[in-house]
Amino acid sequence: MSWDITGIGAVAAIGENPYDIFDSLCAGRSGLSELRAFDVDNYRARHAYEIDDRDGSGADRPLRATRWLETAVAQALSDAGLEENAEAYPVLVGTTLREQRSAELWWREKTQLAPSDLHFGTALHERFGTARTYTFANACAATLYALGMATDMIELGLADTVVVAGADSITESAYGVLDRVQNESPLALRPFDRARNGMLMGEGAVAVVVQRSGARPGGAHAVLRGVSMNCDASHPTAPDPTTIAAAVEDAYRRAHVRADDIDLVMLHGSGTQLNDAAEATALSRVFAGTGADPLLTAIKSMTGHTLGGSGLLSLVMASLALHRGVVPPVLGLENPIEEASGLRLVRDGAATAELSTAQVNAFGFGGINAVAVLEKGAS
Repeated sequence: MSWDITGIGAVAAIGENPYDIFDSLCAGRSGLSELRAFDVDNYRARHAYEIDDRDGSGADRPLRATRWLETAVAQALSDAGLEENAEAYPVLVGTTLREQRSAELWWREKTQLAPSDLHFGTALHERFGTARTYTFANACAATLYALGMATDMIELGLADTVVVAGADSITESAYGVLDRVQNESPLALRPFDRARNGMLMGEGAVAVVVQRSGARPGGAHAVLRGVSMNCDASHPTAPDPTTIAAAVEDAYRRAHVRADDIDLVMLHGSGTQLNDAAEATALSRVFAGTGADPLLTAIKSMTGHTLGGSGLLSLVMASLALHRGVVPPVLGLENPIEEASGLRLVRDGAATAELSTAQVNAFGFGGINAVAVLEKGAS
């Protein structure tokens, strides 16, 4: 079975739509800046990948994640030509922090916040008439988990069209936790580099429209061949290469592909010591002896870690890479880690190649893993 991705939408620190984001990635433009959301003097880390949408005062505002989510969903629906019937489509939202930042502002600065505002479904109903919104909080794999659930809904006859989306804004509580638990204070997120020293948060939203194959006469951005997911719960923060490899191989089985069919891998690439080493180890095992030699990249090096939406954002960027035959580089990758020595990481500049099949990785705390496989679409 397969499903069509017929509409895409996204907003991030480096662009206001998927095409601007992809162009920024290929040009090596980073969204890194000094933190603006709150007082940096309270923390060792002083940078993040924020969306610059505040007014002249620089003060933070509530419901920013919700506004980005609306924007991304509107873009995806418009792209798929489905604006007029938006109320008919269920929306599955993957997120890590939801509107936690709005709750912080309500508590500390007495901004207005209704309890219903904490549910993305409220705003989606008001904007699009959406009757069914489901929220997934599977850590940083949330949107790929939601994507897998969307394919299940279609195959079970619960819907013919599903919108899958994700959104997160930086919260002070999460930023503070990361600042305390990371051994060092990173100046930038540098996936798979020996000098990497931790993760920095990013902001953004992303959305795709998923439909039965052939439902749209004009074709699709990409054909989703399969989504795999598992959870080993072996450790809160230390990923298990064996379980990651199992998720990858299960994705191949579901997609009816082999390792040597993969032309491009969109890595999770969080820039942490343990995650990068585990991901590289897992892929080296999967590709060993298969003849596979895909290009690999990690967009968090320019977007920051956009948390729950990061997997789906990588998938949207993969769909554009397949069409354009261009793969963005891993920014800041100067000296790759030993575990990645046999992998073809794109560095120094964008790479061009004939591409037809891509793999997208998304891994979260607690051993939550998800992998998607997609093919170049006809549109």
